[in-house]
Amino acid sequence: MTTQALLEQIHRKKSFLCIGLDTDLDKMPTYLLSEEDPMFAFNKDIIDATHQFAVAYKINTAFYEAQGKKGWKALNKTIEYLNSEYPDLFTIADAKRGDIGNTSAMYAKAFLQEMAFDSVTVAPYMGKDSVEPFLAIRDKHTILLALTSNEGAFDFQTLKTDGVELYKKVIETSKTWENSESLMYVVGATKAEHLAEIRKLIPDSFLLVPGVGAQGGSLEDVCKYGMSKNVGLLVNSSRGIIYASESSNFAEIAAAKAEVMQREMAAQLSKLHL
Repeated sequence: MTTQALLEQIHRKKSFLCIGLDTDLDKMPTYLLSEEDPMFAFNKDIIDATHQFAVAYKINTAFYEAQGKKGWKALNKTIEYLNSEYPDLFTIADAKRGDIGNTSAMYAKAFLQEMAFDSVTVAPYMGKDSVEPFLAIRDKHTILLALTSNEGAFDFQTLKTDGVELYKKVIETSKTWENSESLMYVVGATKAEHLAEIRKLIPDSFLLVPGVGAQGGSLEDVCKYGMSKNVGLLVNSSRGIIYASESSNFAEIAAAKAEVMQREMAAQLSKLHL
């Protein structure tokens, strides 16, 4: 999916909501466990109920890998369902890959070509040659970890080198890589105070922002400091939506939660006259 196609969907739906499918067998309604594929059954119900309020879905691959063959099967069925039934939705493989060049090329092929995700999250620690294989695939996006929402982010990401925080060095350096126009960046909602500085470095890039909702991030602050003239945000909510209820009408309640977020986003977009 091109950036323009994503923007058109944001404008049409008045939403920049990304729903995270962090699907956990221990947290879903117990009656689904009798299904042949409980993870896919859960995902399908969530997607069908919430798609009109969201522009993107992020599949955290760890939750599927932990279930072995059954998990990988559910992951593949989920992305195939999204691509076939809702092809206008932006899809993210939250896999946090990154390795030497030939290995990264295989990761890129796996997620962006074979499974046909629109994007994949990538760790930048190994540098240029570990990221450019992802960027080489056209009309796909690489979402680089920049400043994450976890407590341990302060262990390395905000350390200064030559007086500049490391995450800023990562962002500046990434702009020099081949096909860097296909980069997006992860910036945690709990780090909203840094968003204004990040926007100075990448005024037009899309930011994937986790941490709103269950992790305590503020949507208003994210929009205040992180929204660009072309929106430039995908705000992710996972637990706050998909696990809003363990009852049989869990998908309906998830949709209600998603609609509330969509309305809040529409209000923020109105400030841009969109």
